[in-house]
Amino acid sequence: MEITGAEIVVRCLHEEQVDHIFGYPGGAVLYIYDEIYKQDKFKHILVRHEQAAVHAADAYARSTESVGVALVTSGPGVTNAVTGIATAFMDSIPMVILSGQVPTHAIGLDAFQECDTVGITRPCVKHNFLVKDVKDLAITIKKAFHLARTGRPGPVLVDIPKDITRNRCKFDYPKEVTMRSYNPVVKGHSGQIKKAVQLILSAERPMIYTGGGIILGNASKELRELVDLLGYPCTNTLMGLGAYPATDSKFLGMPGMHGTYECNMAMQHCDVLVGIGARFDDRVIGNPKHFAQNPRKIIHVDIDPSSISKRVKVDVPIVGEVGEVMREMLAQIKEAIAAGHGPDRKAIAPWWAQIEEWRKRDCLRYKQNGDVIKPQYVVEKLWEVTKGEAFVTSDVGQHQMFAAQYYKFDYPRRWINSGGLGTMGVGLPYAMGVKLAHPEAEVACITGEGSIQMCIQELSTCQQYRLPVKVVNLNNRYLGMVRQWQEIEYESRYAESYMDSLPDFVKLAEAYGHVGMQIHKPADVEPALREAFNMKDRLVFMDFITDQEENVWPMVQTGKGLTEMLLGSEDL
Repeated sequence: MEITGAEIVVRCLHEEQVDHIFGYPGGAVLYIYDEIYKQDKFKHILVRHEQAAVHAADAYARSTESVGVALVTSGPGVTNAVTGIATAFMDSIPMVILSGQVPTHAIGLDAFQECDTVGITRPCVKHNFLVKDVKDLAITIKKAFHLARTGRPGPVLVDIPKDITRNRCKFDYPKEVTMRSYNPVVKGHSGQIKKAVQLILSAERPMIYTGGGIILGNASKELRELVDLLGYPCTNTLMGLGAYPATDSKFLGMPGMHGTYECNMAMQHCDVLVGIGARFDDRVIGNPKHFAQNPRKIIHVDIDPSSISKRVKVDVPIVGEVGEVMREMLAQIKEAIAAGHGPDRKAIAPWWAQIEEWRKRDCLRYKQNGDVIKPQYVVEKLWEVTKGEAFVTSDVGQHQMFAAQYYKFDYPRRWINSGGLGTMGVGLPYAMGVKLAHPEAEVACITGEGSIQMCIQELSTCQQYRLPVKVVNLNNRYLGMVRQWQEIEYESRYAESYMDSLPDFVKLAEAYGHVGMQIHKPADVEPALREAFNMKDRLVFMDFITDQEENVWPMVQTGKGLTEMLLGSEDL
C-alpha cells in the first residue's frame, strides 16, 4: 500500500522509537502535522519559538542516550532554529532536525517562506539532506539518525519540500544502513593503547583530563574505574562535569579559564597528560605556546581524528570510542598490576603532596556576610537542598561558571549547558527538554536576568505541558560576564552591560500561571529554595537579588597561560 510522505515521516519516527518531538507548525509542514495529529506513539511539544524547539530537543538528548528531534517549517522557521542547531553542533549533540521546504518546483524562485536551508545550515550540522523524491524519504531519515548517533555525534538536518510530504509511495524502513563514505573508527589501535599504558604506568606526575566525550560515549563507569585503579588526579571540563564524582578527593575541579588553581597548575606541570574525550580548546588550555613550555607526554583519545593535534601536538594519538579504548586500557593495566608493574605509589607521593599544597590556596573561597546575597551562596544552597541529585541547566555567563564551580556534580548527564557556542537563552528550554525526559526528577534552571529574557516566552510552554521546573535567577542587574571583562580589560567602562528597565519577574511568572518569588536577604535563600522544591507540581521562578560587583575567580585572561591566573580583585 502506498502512503504519503507525511505518513512516512511519522512512521520513521515510530521506527526510531521517538518519544517526544519539539516543534512549531507552518505551511510547509502542515501535512506532517496532520499525520502527527492522527497518531499517539510520540508526543509533540509546541514551543513558542523555533530556537526553543531545537534547544529542548538538544537537552532531551544530553540528559538521555536518545537522539533529540525537532520539527520546523521553511524560511523563518529554519533561520530561527539555526542558533539551536549551531549550539548542538559545537557540543556534538545527537539530533535530527526535520525542516519544511517550499515545493520542489518552487525551489530557487524566491517563493514565500523560502530559504536555502541546506546552504544556511551546512557549516553547523554534521550533515544535511534535501529530499527530492518521496521514495528517498525513509532511507534519508534512517541515514540521518545513523549519522546523528554514531562516530562523533552531531545534529543532522533533513529538508523536506511540501510536495514530497503529499506524494505517495510504498513504505520500507531499513533495519540497518551503510554509507560507503562514512565508517567511523570504533576500536582503538592496540599498539597505540599499549604505548599509552606504558606511559601512564611510568608517570610520576600524572594527570587525567577528560571532556564531554566521556558523557556522550557513556563511559563514566570506565573513567571512574580507571581513576580509582590508578589513584591519579582527574579533571572534567565544563562539558564533562559529572563524568567523575566532584566530591571525590581525586577530582581537582574544572580546568581552564575559570578552573581551579590546583587543576590548572597540575595540567601545566604534569609529566604525563591523559586526554580522553576532550579537545584542548582555548577556554581549557589558554595560550597554546605557554601550554607547550613545560615538557610532558600527551596521550589523546578521541572518536574524531580531526580533533587530535588540532591545537596541541600530542605524543600518543588514539582514535576510537572512548569507552572501548578505556576498557582495553583497563585490561592492560590490570594485567600489569597483577605482574607487579603497576603505578609507583612512592614516586607519585610527592606529586600528590604538591597538589595538596596548591589546594591550600582555596581558590573558590568567598565570604557570605552582610545583607547582600552572593551568587555562589545560592548555588551552594541549591546543591545542599537538592542533595546534589538534581538535573541542572544553565544559561551562559557568570551564573553558568558559578554553577559549574559550586554545584558538585557526581553523576553524568545531570549538567546541561551550552559549552562551545556559549548560547544565552538555552536554560529554560533545556529545562523543558530534561523535565520531559525525566518527569520524576528535580530540574533546576540557573540563569541570569539577561539570559532568561531571550527565551522567556517558553514559560507559556511550561504552563501548557505542566513542567514544574525551578528557575533560579541570579539577578545582578548586569550582563555579569560582560561587566567583569569590562572591569578588568576596559578600565570599568560598562558599555551597554547594565540591565535597565527589568520586568517584575514575580508578576511575569504569575502572568504565565506560575509561582514567583523575590529574595533579597541571605537568610531567606535556603528557605526559599526548600519552599520552591516542596511545590512538586508548580514551576517556581525565584528572583535572587545578588551582589552586583561579584566576579568569577579564578580567571585566565585571553592570551595568558594556564598558570597566569587572577585569583581575585587583589591580583588586578
